[in-house]
Amino acid sequence: MNRIFNFSAGPSTLPVEVLQEARDELLDHQGRGLSIMEDSHRSKAYDAVHNEALSNMRELLGIEDDYAVLFLTGGASGQFAMAPLNLLGEGQVADYTDSGAWAAKAIKEARVIGAVNVIADCGKEIPTRVPRLDELQYTKNAAYVHITSNETISGAQWKEFPATESPLVADMSSDILSRPLDVSKFGLIYAGAQKNLGPAGVTLVIIRKDLAERVSDKVPLFYRYKTHIAENSLYNTPPCFPIYVLMLVTRWLKEKGGLTAMAELNERKAKKLYDVIDAGEFYRGTAIPEHRSTMNVTFRLPTEELEAAFVKEATKERMSGLKGHRSVGGIRASIYNAMPEEGVDALVAFMKEFERKNG
Repeated sequence: MNRIFNFSAGPSTLPVEVLQEARDELLDHQGRGLSIMEDSHRSKAYDAVHNEALSNMRELLGIEDDYAVLFLTGGASGQFAMAPLNLLGEGQVADYTDSGAWAAKAIKEARVIGAVNVIADCGKEIPTRVPRLDELQYTKNAAYVHITSNETISGAQWKEFPATESPLVADMSSDILSRPLDVSKFGLIYAGAQKNLGPAGVTLVIIRKDLAERVSDKVPLFYRYKTHIAENSLYNTPPCFPIYVLMLVTRWLKEKGGLTAMAELNERKAKKLYDVIDAGEFYRGTAIPEHRSTMNVTFRLPTEELEAAFVKEATKERMSGLKGHRSVGGIRASIYNAMPEEGVDALVAFMKEFERKNG
């Protein structure tokens, strides 16, 4: 193989073992003479894939029976609307924290549907961070409290989640399955797949079943969580191939030791990069140290010209996707679960050499 190290923020790198298995079954799934992409979503073969994916998610996250696990479409952006459509009733207020670009988009969409109270706003602060627990000013009897667990663009991550009286809702698109999680603290979790779960096209939703009953009869059937709960995510034709790959990824995670082992690996990978960033003045991290993400390592160089040279030279060294988001610039190394430690080691060696030549 002639693979590069892909540090893209998403769609992102996938485990090689998963890609190989998907390749081997692409034309002939389990000796049946057709691809899973060609098969009916009502077939016994797809049913086995679908239910294993659900089972693996429950096992990895310890999800109890009072929660539903759904495979939907529309990405996190679709959930920015679907969550308030289902949970924000007439005359109610939803609490949101603004920690950056993705939280701001969730707030904007929710305001189309109902009343929103921003209970902490650090979205435009530099260096970047997420809100501190002691600055959250909750609305009494809020419909729910919404956070973005990891800001992909700014590289800031919640290390401890708030304990809320109202149901806690979290967009976990960029750090789901990267560490152990107590799902019982949340009313609703959603995540686009294209960071840690699989390819773009499927959206994971974990929702407490009683909350799904809140929805107004005025909400169209398709946009009600309880519609999809009743049909086991088969109300309409689901994105079968992305769910198949998600099933393979969750299998791979189980084989690697689950989320505790993955968290240890992710912490180790991130520390290697942050150690280089903190070793001198050439590199400058963009997130406050106590809020630094283990998924998206963001940093700047002394000049934009050096940043452009860094990206160009790294690409020649077979490391791609390191250019920071267009809205903020800089450098961003996304080191999701599937990024092998060898990739981080290669980037660390490159960073040290680039500093030696240009520092």
